[in-house]
Amino acid sequence: MDKPILKDTLKLFDCFGSVKSRSMFGGFGIFAGETMFALVVKNKLHLRANAKNIEVFKEANLSPYVYEKRGFPVVTKHFAIPDIWWNTPEMIIEYAQGSLEGAKNDKETKSKIGPSRIKDLPNLRLANERMLKKVGIDTVEKLVEVGAIDAYKALLDTHDNNLNIELLWALEGAISGKHWSVISETRRGELLGLLPSGVG
Repeated sequence: MDKPILKDTLKLFDCFGSVKSRSMFGGFGIFAGETMFALVVKNKLHLRANAKNIEVFKEANLSPYVYEKRGFPVVTKHFAIPDIWWNTPEMIIEYAQGSLEGAKNDKETKSKIGPSRIKDLPNLRLANERMLKKVGIDTVEKLVEVGAIDAYKALLDTHDNNLNIELLWALEGAISGKHWSVISETRRGELLGLLPSGVG
């Protein structure tokens, strides 16, 4: 059902370069490079809203796309454009340019800020977040400040020295933003050398 409008959309946005589509939200996400800025679903083109164009979209009575996830409605940031806009493609391109720039800015800001919860860091889960909270490490900033080795030592104290050493690699990876399996042998050796004798 969305194929004709998808084809027209990709052709229209060819001016942005490296434009492609991926199945998403029951339709097709439109990407320029790795940045999604539009959505084609239910035979309509939706443009991504941001701080600059959200009021314009609302004043034009555009509606955001809503889909269901586990029985609950999820309101996206993508607003359906009126069919009449297709009569002036340059206007769609102008708004799409704003959507693309806004999406890039949001993506850049998010990457700088990083996860706000410990459980959202690489390698860690909610259970790890709860464990760390019990030893007074309740924020990402606190974990970074304390460091992997001292965080692991604090956890050892509350678990009678009975913790898998992989948790130390997980904490080191979480702080440095990578998967625990790529922690180098040299770095692992350095960390082990800082642990109490008999641990690890």
